[in-house]
Amino acid sequence: MSDKARRHVHGVVLVDKPAGMTSNAVLQQVKRLFSAKKGGHTGALDPFATGLLPICLGEATKFSGFLLNAQKGYIATLKLGQATDSGDCLGNPTDKAPVPALTTEKVVGALNTFLGTTLQTPPMYSALKHQGRPLYEYARQGIEIERQPREITLERLVLKDIEDDQIRFEVLCSKGTYVRTLGEDIARKLGTVGHLTALHRIQSGALTADEMHSLEEIERDPMATLLPMDTPLAHLQAMSLSAEEAELTLRGGKLAVPRPETDLVRFYEAQGQFIGVGEWQEAKSLLKPKRLVQMALLNADPGHDDAL
Repeated sequence: MSDKARRHVHGVVLVDKPAGMTSNAVLQQVKRLFSAKKGGHTGALDPFATGLLPICLGEATKFSGFLLNAQKGYIATLKLGQATDSGDCLGNPTDKAPVPALTTEKVVGALNTFLGTTLQTPPMYSALKHQGRPLYEYARQGIEIERQPREITLERLVLKDIEDDQIRFEVLCSKGTYVRTLGEDIARKLGTVGHLTALHRIQSGALTADEMHSLEEIERDPMATLLPMDTPLAHLQAMSLSAEEAELTLRGGKLAVPRPETDLVRFYEAQGQFIGVGEWQEAKSLLKPKRLVQMALLNADPGHDDAL
């Protein structure tokens, strides 16, 4: 589709990503279904992974960073006894090890040791860059690059079930956590090796799987699946601005107002239209614009006001 055939669409679509597709392939398909000029996803899922992939369209892309930095929730299936070079079912088999007898008490005890803030070394099969190239390119050539451990936080790590040589667990983790690596670490804690056979995302910040749609559902009625631009920002305090305050804010001016409850706030003009995000400046006791909607684009396509 040519750029001229595309239109301005602004909002968020929660996609139930299918297994076998890259996150970018899902993004391109959603853009095509909406005939959208602009779009971006908010944190890639591995090709084998499924579940919640928020897609921001149009002006909503300005706020995707708030989801990139948000906590993520997953349900993972860990197969024990066989490791792979990528830590998942798409990798080549490497080490094998016997699987010890698994009891609920033993597995829960192992999971609990990972709760809280710890250090995790990113896997070689990742998109992290080294000298401008993603690590997975080196990994495919058999080249090992030294990686620095990074701080991660696991707020929740719950056993869902045990079946033969595999366990299923739910995790709520900070940005930058590799669940594939966590699975390998859990397997080692249990005295064996392992790899993930399934990974399903169920949460991204305040967004949950409850409102996600399959690509087939989106194709049937795209506009019915489009959520407002401010959907990912529900955790921020909302602030209604007067006409004068909204005009000043949209020009980049700062507001002399009482300190809000959160350092970041959602701005709305008097009629309830979301216009952006503000940030509190402690040193000056002022509220400054951080990300603003380009209002002229919201009505750029006559007849498509329902796309806002």
